[in-house]
This record gives sequence, C-alpha cells and structure tokens, in this order.
Amino acid sequence: MAPRASCFLLAMMFSASCKAITSLDQMCTEKRGKHQGKHPRPCAAYSTASLPPQVAEVMLRVPGSPVLALCCSKSFLFWKEANNTYNCENLGLTEVPDTLPNTTEFLEFGFNFLPTIENTTFSRLVDLIFLDLTRCQINWVHEDSFQNHHQLNTIVLTGNPLIFMAETSLNGPKSLKHLFLTQTGISNLEFIPVHNLENLESLHLGSNHISSIKFPENFPIQNLKVLDFQNNAIHYLSSEDIQALEQTTNLSLNFNGNDIKGIEPGAFRSKIFQSLKFGGTLNLSVVLKGLQNSTTQSLWLGSYDDTNDQDLTSAMFDGLCEISVESINLQKHSISDISPATFRCFTQLQELDLTANHLNELPSGIEGMKTLKKLVLNVNSFDQLCQVNAASFPSLTDLSIKGNMRKLDLGAGCLEKLENLQKLDLSHSDIEASDCCNLQLKNLSHLRYLNLSYNEPLGLQSQAFKECPQLEGLDLAFTHLQVKGSQSPFQNLHLLQVLNLSHCLLDTENQHFLTGLVDLRHLNLQGNHFQDGSISKTNLLQTLSSLEILILSSCGLLSIDKQAFQNLRKMSHVDLSYNSLTGNSMDALSHLQGIYLNMAANNIRIVPSHLLPTLSQQSTINLSHNPLDCTCSNIHFITWYQENLQKFEGSENTECANPPSLKGVKLSDVKLSCGITAMGIFFLVVFLFLVAILLIFSVKFLLRWKYQHI
Repeated sequence: MAPRASCFLLAMMFSASCKAITSLDQMCTEKRGKHQGKHPRPCAAYSTASLPPQVAEVMLRVPGSPVLALCCSKSFLFWKEANNTYNCENLGLTEVPDTLPNTTEFLEFGFNFLPTIENTTFSRLVDLIFLDLTRCQINWVHEDSFQNHHQLNTIVLTGNPLIFMAETSLNGPKSLKHLFLTQTGISNLEFIPVHNLENLESLHLGSNHISSIKFPENFPIQNLKVLDFQNNAIHYLSSEDIQALEQTTNLSLNFNGNDIKGIEPGAFRSKIFQSLKFGGTLNLSVVLKGLQNSTTQSLWLGSYDDTNDQDLTSAMFDGLCEISVESINLQKHSISDISPATFRCFTQLQELDLTANHLNELPSGIEGMKTLKKLVLNVNSFDQLCQVNAASFPSLTDLSIKGNMRKLDLGAGCLEKLENLQKLDLSHSDIEASDCCNLQLKNLSHLRYLNLSYNEPLGLQSQAFKECPQLEGLDLAFTHLQVKGSQSPFQNLHLLQVLNLSHCLLDTENQHFLTGLVDLRHLNLQGNHFQDGSISKTNLLQTLSSLEILILSSCGLLSIDKQAFQNLRKMSHVDLSYNSLTGNSMDALSHLQGIYLNMAANNIRIVPSHLLPTLSQQSTINLSHNPLDCTCSNIHFITWYQENLQKFEGSENTECANPPSLKGVKLSDVKLSCGITAMGIFFLVVFLFLVAILLIFSVKFLLRWKYQHI
C-alpha cells in the first residue's frame, strides 16, 4: 500500500498543467503567394464580430514575406505588409477605417459599400499609389475625389455601376497611368473624364456597352500603351475611329469578343501596333482585309472554348499578304482545304499558333517560312511526328505539340532538319517508346529544354539523350521510365540544371541512375518510392554535389539516414512533405544552413531538443499538418517554436494532436506549465512532513533499541 501511495504522491507532484490561449487573429488566415503584375497584392482580410473594442497591433514576420501587422478594431481586421500594403476587401465597410494608417500606399478596398466617392473619402491617405475599389457599388465619383493623392498611379473601378463621373473627378494624381473601368456600364467614351489623363498608359474598358471607339477630340491618348475594348458591342471600325489613335506608338489594342463585322477600307493603313486582338470574330477575312498595309508585332485571331470552331478557307488568308506581322494566333479554328498555298502569306511570320485546328498533318512543300522561330501545334490529331513536316520550318527554335488527341509516334529522325531547335514540348501526347530517345531526337544538338511529361512508358538506354548534349531542362513527370541496365541514361547531360522525375516509378535502388549530372540544381523526385521507405547513407543522390533544390514529397518515406545528404552541401530548398517521417529525420539536415525546409504532413509528434540547433539555422520551416504532441515531453520544442514564429510558414495549420483536450489548437496558442503544480506542492509538503515524522520515529526507535541492548 505504501509504494502505491508514494507513486500517487509523486505523480501528483510532477503533473503538468496545460491550457490554450485563444488569440485575436483566430478567424484570420494568411493569404500568401507570388505577386502578380506591377504592384504587390496584400494579404487577405477577414471580418469578425467578436473583437474587443480596443485596437491592437501585433507585429509578426511571415517567412518569405515582409513584416506584417495585424490591425484589429471592433468590427474588422486586416493584414498589412511592411511596404504599406493593406487589404480591407469584403468587410462591409462604408468608410475608410480609422486604424488604416495615413502612410498606406497600396490599398485593396473592393467588395465593400461606397455608393459615393468624394474628396473626403480617402483624403488622409495621401501616400496612395494603388487603389482597388472593385465592386464597391459606386454610382457617383464627385469633383476632386483624389485631389490629395499626388502619387496615385492606378485606380481600379471594375464592376461598379457608375452613373456619374465629374470632369475633375480624377484630378490630383501627377502621374495617373492605369485606369480600370471594366464592367461599369459605360456605353459612350464621352463618359470618361478627360482631365488629368495626360500620362495614362493603360485604359481598360472591357465588358461594357461601347459600340464606338471614337474618343472625344480633347482626350489625351498620346501615352497610351494598352487600350482594352474586349467584350463590348463594337461591330464596325471606321477610319475616323482609328485615326484618333494615330498619336499613340506601339499600342496594344484589344477587340476580343466584339465580332467585328466591318472595317472601313484603309482604316489601319500605315498604322503601327504592338498587338491587335480580334478573338471571337466570326468572319476573319473582314479583319484581314481591314488591316491591310498595317504593322503589328502580334495578331490574335483565335476563338474560344464556348464558341463553335470556325471553318476557315485558304482564301481567307490572302489579306495577310498586305499586313506586316510577326506573330499570329489562330487557335480553335479549322482549315478545311489546308495546302502549301494556305501558307502563302505566312512567309514573314516568326511565331504561329495553330492550337486545336483539327490538324492531322501539315502539308509537305510549304515554302518561304524560313523566318518562323516558334510553332505551336497543341491539341491536334497527328499520328506521327513526321506528319509535322518539320523540314518546311528550318529556323524553328521552339516547337510545341502538347496534348495531341491521338497516340503520337515519335518515328525516327522526324525533326532532324531542325538543327536550331532549342525548346521541344511533347507532353500529354500518349507517346510510347521502348528505346528512347536518340533515334527520335536525331541531330537536335542545340536542344536546351525537352518536355516528355505525362506520356506512356519510355525505355531508356545508357546515354539516352546523347543527341541532345546541351539540355538544360528535362521534364519526364508522370511518365513511367523503364531504365535498361545499371548505367545512367543522363550521364552525358553535363549542362542539365533542372530535372523533373516526379511519379516516374523509378528504381531508386540504382545508385548510378543520376551519375553525370554535375551541374544539376533542381531535382524533383516526388511520388517515387524508396525501398523500405528509407533513404540510406549510400543512395542515388550522392553524386549531385551542385544540387540546390530537392523535392522528395509523397515518396512514402519513413526514415532518412543521418549521412544521406552529406554530399549535398549547396541545398537551399528541401521538400519532404507528405511522407511518414518523424522528428529524428531532420538530423540528416544538420550540416545545412539557411534552407527552406518543408516537412508538412508527416508523422512528426515530438521534435527532440538536440535538433533545435539544426532548426535554428534554417530560414523557413513548414511543420503544418503533423500530429504534434503538446505535452511536457515536447516542451522544449514548443517553447522554441513560439519564440521563432518568424521562421515558420503554415502556422495556421500547425496544430496539436495530443492530448485530446488540445486537439486542433494552434501550436502558437498553447501554454504549457511543466513544473510542480499547486496540488503537487501541497502533496510534496505532506509527503515531506510524513517522511520527517517517519525519520523521527525511526531515530527514536533506533536509539531505544541501542539503549536496550547496552
């Protein structure tokens, strides 16, 4: 009984208490990704109705992003980037919140409610550069609404049912360059205020009701580079309309989705454009005749998935002979009588896109296309690569036959006349070859990028790409590779830098498989399995001393030997996500510093304290979706994690799995008390008191016993 009581007392003394602290940003998740366009896009914003009335500002650093500040008030919160970028979208706001600092430069304010814009609406945000007011139900834009915003260069009013814009509504910005009036209900260009648009470079007027592109006489268009009229009601272009654009140089003009039915003869005569888009026009001969004696670098004449393919005749292309153009897109058309004569007026082209043209061959005998550099033949129906008749295009540097609708036979030497070819895409084409790829790629000695992904099984011999020694990028993803022999099929590719072997069903036990890739920087082995789920000390990666990026996600890994990556000392990015690795596997990375480490969705429960120095020297770590133990056995890691949140991405999904009381709680919110509890102290005092009494009685008993035996 005594031993049981002692054990119970000790357990009570050293028991741990734990609790979760719910933070203010419980409802806010981080929105991350690469910025698109010229302006950075801020992180996401989320509304909440349960925040305290006090305004709080919590600074934190997100790996790979600038410092973020979480600003909270009674009814909303939003994320901020350190370069003064804010997102207040979809918060039901009717005015600019007081917590938004005056120094804001980039503001996304879309999907709120601002029926009227006045000169006081954004007046204190004097540093604004970019303002997005998409779908704010704006009807009225009053005088001098942006008078204090001298640095503002982009205004987005997309999706607002505009009724009125004052003549001076855009006054203030000294260099307004980009104006988006897409889907605003405009039917006449005279609706657009002309004041202060002298520096305008792009004007977006898509999805409106515009039927004429005639600008007011005093409209400043001299600096326009992009003019977008797509999806309007423009059916006729007159000489007067186009004459108004004469002041522009290298203009990109978009008429996609307008179905142009007529162009006044000579309207485009002697005009020079960067690009012209007439996609969706039913009668292409009207467009080609109307563009006679014009010059454009790019001409887009394709159709769309939601429209019927147009049947073209060779005669329709006669108008091209009178147009100076470098690049033409004819996607989703069908040329019924294709012959060498069809290409009679294509002789000056440098790029030609015939995607989804129902082609089963290109006719032999095409002449004069010696300047063509890029040819796109995606989503057609070739049976054999030789049906492309590549000899007609001797200067090609880029050929794409992606997504062929039939099983494509590579044949032998079908492309051997393309001595200058640098990029070849044959992906998604059901290609199968028992012995690839020297015979098929004969004489392509200048090829730099080859894509054979998403095809049927390919058999690879030793030096399978001997004909392409200049390869820098090779993509074989989702293509079953049947390697014959133990030698590397890549051993002559000394310049290869990027190799995608994901889901190739590789024999990863072949330690010589990657021999010869002395300059390989990026290797993707996702979805390939290793014997017994383990990467041993001697493995196929040992020879890749230049490797910088290694992807081993979804490889069924259970463990990694501590010495497995010892020769890979230049790595900066390691992805081991979606495996079954434990915390001890990170010991294999102890020799690396400053890397991006993705260990998401593994079986990490406890991170041993001796691994914390290894983690400390890395730049970004992802441990999300792991069954982390939030008990005192993991206290050292949890404490370190909370002190180094700036190193971690995916923190929203880095949660506890054990004990059950904390399951689903974010690791950053957990507070553990792993010492002697109050209850433990009480029992310790009682225990010591009992020990003292026992000791006293023992001494007393011993003294009495000695006295009795004198």
